[in-house]
Amino acid sequence: MTDAALEPLRTAGAQRARGGAWLRAAWRQYRLERRMFWRNPSAAFFNFLLPLLFLVLFGALYADEADLLEVIVPGIAGMSVVAATFSTLAYNLTYLRERGILKRIRGTPMPSSAYLAAIAGHAVTNTALQVGIITAAGALVFGVDWPRDWAAMAVFVVVGVVCFAALGVALSHVIPNFESAPAYVNAAFLPMLVISGVFYEDEDAPRFLSALAEILPLKHLVDGLAGAMVDGEGIATHWAALLVLVLWGVAGAAFAVRGFSWDARRS
Repeated sequence: MTDAALEPLRTAGAQRARGGAWLRAAWRQYRLERRMFWRNPSAAFFNFLLPLLFLVLFGALYADEADLLEVIVPGIAGMSVVAATFSTLAYNLTYLRERGILKRIRGTPMPSSAYLAAIAGHAVTNTALQVGIITAAGALVFGVDWPRDWAAMAVFVVVGVVCFAALGVALSHVIPNFESAPAYVNAAFLPMLVISGVFYEDEDAPRFLSALAEILPLKHLVDGLAGAMVDGEGIATHWAALLVLVLWGVAGAAFAVRGFSWDARRS
């Protein structure tokens, strides 16, 4: 064969080699992220034990009230999605940026996209584990039925992960330094939990609080999860909630990409 005929084969082979190298780099970084996570007890507590503690606390308070337990379990599942994506990424990216780690990673042979994919994969893994643990604990310990529509639940979890991950990255751009990161994250995270009806039936909330909750994405994530887990309602029933999550995710992604910086803000 002539060189001209072999050129497409060489190009395809080079592209496959680059793709394989990218996957190996992302996989190695992902494994490193998992090891570092489990070696950090405070991170493991916030991501796994805190939602379970809330579930145990409210489960004990409402042990004889099945209707309230069916509100609490999807609510804490939604809280787990936010904790594993929004809060974690806002903290971690601020730390990595301000400590100069992102800048050093940028200067290594590792593709930047592979590094970011590993961080995202780490957050997705934590989310899947948390939601699975909360769902199993609700069914096995507190007698809440297993989800009635697994497909709709999976869709809302996936869209929720993308939405809150984008918002977490966007928030990290606003945080000026790592010392102030807890204040910024908690100022957004904790009021959102209270307003969005994670721990109570939103029908009992004051009208102004319900109106505010309708604007926030967590309320719609919890509604979608509750519909899938408790009522067996599919995506068609909660398409408006899904649309709100998508719109928040698009807005978060736009700000996340536009404001992303590999360099620390302070000298």
